[in-house]
Amino acid sequence: MLKLRGIESDHCADRRLCVWLAGLLAGLGCLAATAVQAAGPADWPQWRGPGGDNHAPTGAAAPVAWGDGSAVAWQTALPGRGHSSPVLVKDKVFLTTANESGETQSLLVLDRSTGTLLRESVAHRGGLPRRIHPNNSHASPTVASDGQSVFALFCNRDAAWVTAFDLEGEQLWQQRAIGFDPQQYQFGFGSSPVCTGGLVVVASESDGPESGVVALDAATGARRWITERPRQLTYSSPALLRRKAGVQLLLSGNYKLAAYNAATGKELWSTPGSTQATCGTMVWDEQAGLAYASGGYPDAFVLAVGLDGDHAIRWQKNGIKCYEQSLLATGGYVYGVADSGVAYCWRGSDGKEMWKARLGRGRGGYSASPLLVGDRIYVTGEGATTHVFAASPDAFRRLATNQLGDEAFATLTPGDGRLYYRYARRENGRRQEYLAAIGE
Repeated sequence: MLKLRGIESDHCADRRLCVWLAGLLAGLGCLAATAVQAAGPADWPQWRGPGGDNHAPTGAAAPVAWGDGSAVAWQTALPGRGHSSPVLVKDKVFLTTANESGETQSLLVLDRSTGTLLRESVAHRGGLPRRIHPNNSHASPTVASDGQSVFALFCNRDAAWVTAFDLEGEQLWQQRAIGFDPQQYQFGFGSSPVCTGGLVVVASESDGPESGVVALDAATGARRWITERPRQLTYSSPALLRRKAGVQLLLSGNYKLAAYNAATGKELWSTPGSTQATCGTMVWDEQAGLAYASGGYPDAFVLAVGLDGDHAIRWQKNGIKCYEQSLLATGGYVYGVADSGVAYCWRGSDGKEMWKARLGRGRGGYSASPLLVGDRIYVTGEGATTHVFAASPDAFRRLATNQLGDEAFATLTPGDGRLYYRYARRENGRRQEYLAAIGE
């Protein structure tokens, strides 16, 4: 957002001009309403990108085929382990990592053009959860940035903590957002933060003493609002939906679908549905007036819910398990890849199945979410195979199958005509993580 706090923008080279412009907008009452992102047009400032829909900007390009030693501009060995996806802000790449043996959780800062690891900034020493799912990590949430600061979310000392850093990796503040102390299942944390309107929003839902959605002030870390959620375990990240009436947060899980006012946390509507545990972020089609969700545990489903009117569930497909990964909505259609390795295309308005095709499950299932670049969809399996296929309802058309590494959980990040890809491989019996910039 353009803010009076330390105003910066990639569109304003002259700081005095930025101050004047921000003051003008505030005077017109537009600053809060426009929700202008401070990050530049080529940046990817948080989970699922600047639009929150996992769509690369219009006109963006990305390679279709690659492999070891082919079409890779650089690759950098990363310390520790994490599943967070790369975030691009100005000339930097940000992601998080954890060192279990050293009991640290850190922010990594890399040079965007060369891949040089510039800094590892430790946010926590000790306090890691005692148990997590073997497919999870202690650094799974993707960081968020407002273009001026970077906000890293870690589960530590039985709570969700947010640590703010400047763009050089220097810590600004740290705040306990809300507790996360699951009682029945100790699978670890998964929800990513989002930035909106000078706030950092975090969802932390469990069957422990605290469960809710919290907003912290991006400048100070002070809590601005908290909205309670059912005390049951679920993992979805809030989806930012920008509407004429203001920015809304969409959230599935805990047997309901709901929307909240992003500025106040007030629940705007909720509809029974979903299942207990979901991991995917909700997606939407504003023109069709529909939002889409998937899950989960104990029930597997894909559904559409109305954004307006009675907010009824318009259609539902049971038994299709797109659990950890999110769906992708584009051009009036919804695409998903199930844990089984089957890709689907549904018509968004009524759920009609347009096609389904087996991508191949390989080793493990799918944790990364589909990414749209132009008219192509990219999705990476846990075995580090990235499938590329056409975003077309007419028929499934495979464009490429790419292998780089042995394991991948993070979602691809587009930028600079490249794809930023976090993966791991086994080397001499040891697991080593990398970040690669795919694209010459």
